[in-house]
Amino acid sequence: MGYINHLSRFRLFPWAAEAIKALNEKNIPAVVLTNQSGVARGYFTSGLLDKVHDFMKNELAKDGARLAGIYVCQHGPDDGCPCRKPLTGLADQAAMNLNIDLKKSYVIGDRFKDILLARRMGSKGIMVLTGYGRGEWEYIQSSERIEPDYVADDLKQAVDWILCDLAGK
Repeated sequence: MGYINHLSRFRLFPWAAEAIKALNEKNIPAVVLTNQSGVARGYFTSGLLDKVHDFMKNELAKDGARLAGIYVCQHGPDDGCPCRKPLTGLADQAAMNLNIDLKKSYVIGDRFKDILLARRMGSKGIMVLTGYGRGEWEYIQSSERIEPDYVADDLKQAVDWILCDLAGK
């Protein structure tokens, strides 16, 4: 979708709530770590970002799913912020606030920078082919030096893989 510069542009994939609820049922915290440089670039305000996140949480809650937290870096790529993915600042904040062991965690993302974040955390990285994922996988993969632990069609398939991995299957 690119920059979500208006609430009407936000779309929650239909399988998202089911996937997150499956994590909730296993007491696995579902956390969003997101770079939002649109704020630094003046494309939208942090207030709009708050509205989008509130809307997302409410939509998930309608299907019984909940996020343990949302951590946001609002800086631009050239600002040198340590919380901007693929640096681990946001993950470190979430780990401290939510008592999460990053080495036992999984990162699901649609960019190779998410997979790099997983490596830097010492965790497993899953590339989803939704969002930017298919383009990243098909056109950028050959230039990357990192490989995801798994490539999933979508968040639901990624969560199914995580649950199987945790069960040792």
